[in-house]
Amino acid sequence: MAPAELSVVFFAGLAVIVATARLVGWLGRRFLGQPQVMGEMVAGVLLGPSLLGLLAPGVQAALFPDEARDSLYVCAQLGVGLYMFLVGLDFDRDRFGAHAASAGAVALAGLAVPFAAAAALTPWLMTTPGLFAPQLGGLQATLFLGACISITAFPMLARIVEERGLSGSPLGTLTLSAGAMSDAFAWAVLALVLAGAGAGSAVKALAGGAAFAALVLGLGPRLLRPLGRAAERGGGVDAGLLSTALALFLLAAAAADWLGLHAVFGGFVLGVAMPRGVLARELRARLEPFTVALLAPLFFAYSGLSTRLDLIADPGLLAAGAAILAASILAKGGACWAAARLTGQDNPAALAIGALMNARGMMELIVINIGLQRGLIGPGLFSVLVLMTLVTTLMAAPVLEAAYGRRARARGELGRLRDPAAGTPPAGADAQTGATARR
Repeated sequence: MAPAELSVVFFAGLAVIVATARLVGWLGRRFLGQPQVMGEMVAGVLLGPSLLGLLAPGVQAALFPDEARDSLYVCAQLGVGLYMFLVGLDFDRDRFGAHAASAGAVALAGLAVPFAAAAALTPWLMTTPGLFAPQLGGLQATLFLGACISITAFPMLARIVEERGLSGSPLGTLTLSAGAMSDAFAWAVLALVLAGAGAGSAVKALAGGAAFAALVLGLGPRLLRPLGRAAERGGGVDAGLLSTALALFLLAAAAADWLGLHAVFGGFVLGVAMPRGVLARELRARLEPFTVALLAPLFFAYSGLSTRLDLIADPGLLAAGAAILAASILAKGGACWAAARLTGQDNPAALAIGALMNARGMMELIVINIGLQRGLIGPGLFSVLVLMTLVTTLMAAPVLEAAYGRRARARGELGRLRDPAAGTPPAGADAQTGATARR
């Protein structure tokens, strides 16, 4: 395909992705009470071989030819990395310290029980052909499945917390803190699996990642302070400050990728280290609409192009999918609920924490995409895990509403569902009442 023709096809495909994501997201919000991001996930699967490729294979192949997928992949990684940078900008470091003990207990329970469930399931799953790569050993398969079951949809969790008006609340901060701890460990395990499969260095990933986080979080706030002062003096973020922040984000994303982790963690760590106040607020105001409306849906579309839900009709895969789904819900959601109760949360709050931690969303899709690209899993297991991701993420909002919504509204902690792409509320809005005032 000639470059000019490829350009036309690429932009036409992007237009279809954006329009479909907004439409399906609106339908989910209007009729099912789901957050916009859930519609974007479903839209990605609908545009892949599971629906569009089944009903109109010629149209699907014309919109998303193999030659355009490399460009779509790069745009998708930029989108998810930049979104995690925005999540880091809104992460309340002070509240993290206040809830560190409870968050640690929830995160530990949400890791230990899922890995135990993975250890019980993997020997049986390895007897089903096509799930794991033949060269993958039992320990590596267990660790990979454990990472998939234990991971939390950290970017999506942040969007659900924000859209439900829980930003800055104790429950929202505790859940985000636990999700961050859980995902950091899951990514460390994934680095070990990739290294064992010859796809990278575990020492480089683990030691380098720890050094990177310590450097950015330890020295970053001091080194980045002049940027915050410049934004305060100017009363906003000009083109120079915006370019500087984007360049730093790209360097952090590149460093995390080079270490064998992922761009999302580089973006998130840098976002956490950035000065608060005018700089963080204005960066979010400038970057969030474009990131949410265009870049993030590209990641879901890229994942959907690799999803084959028709494969799950096979009896062996159907049984494996049912077992993985049941184990995922009970091991992750149940364990986090129990840990929250044991650390002093009442039952509605504990159920809400369990529901939010049980959502896999974007992070799960990142992990299984890496597993598929590196040859660790087959298309069958990939599709099963996509389905598990959709179900557990779809559960989060209704369970949160049923368990916590009425009480939270009475206390003024749960606001009206908000669409981040629609813009930022007035700066004076009260974060404790569920508005998303930028700190």
